Amino acid sequence: MTVILDRATAPTAPESTVRLSMTPDGARAGRLDGAWWPRSRDLLLELPSLAAELDERWGRVTRITVNPAQWPVIPQRIPVAGHTVHAGWFTTEQDEHTIMVCSYAPHRLNLLVVPPQTDTADAARLMTEAADPANTRTASSLLAPETDGGAAQPQPGSDFLPSAVAPSDGVGDADGRADLARSRAAAWPASA
Repeated sequence: MTVILDRATAPTAPESTVRLSMTPDGARAGRLDGAWWPRSRDLLLELPSLAAELDERWGRVTRITVNPAQWPVIPQRIPVAGHTVHAGWFTTEQDEHTIMVCSYAPHRLNLLVVPPQTDTADAARLMTEAADPANTRTASSLLAPETDGGAAQPQPGSDFLPSAVAPSDGVGDADGRADLARSRAAAWPASA
């Protein structure tokens, strides 16, 4: 006898609460609006609990985007508590360790995705750092392994762009180019 379970009839994980941290209400957010720590890389399984939590706090979730480097399957539509969330992906435009969530309101959140296999202490630290309104680091730089001397951290209000200055292994290059372009555009005089 063969038993086949699909997601509609499969039992849910005993731990169904979403692991989410967000910047405090009213705080001016840094680069990230918080962090989400899914239990797996299965969007069909993980997204419903995130969307349900955000629907209550922030407005109905209508669309998400992720980077396919971290998600093996990205369905175009994900059923979530009485509605459908549309999913998309970006390979170079979006940090591979983020999920962008859009609501009906319209609002947009950029959340660090803490890798499912992360231990509890590291996940707690990452979630706290990502939800800190003073954080200016990208998701990839938060997850980068610490070096013996520690990586130079940008200070709030500075124009320090580490990925635009130093060559890297490809992680964060798009972020560095985008930051550099934004900083240069901010310095251009307004046209008459």
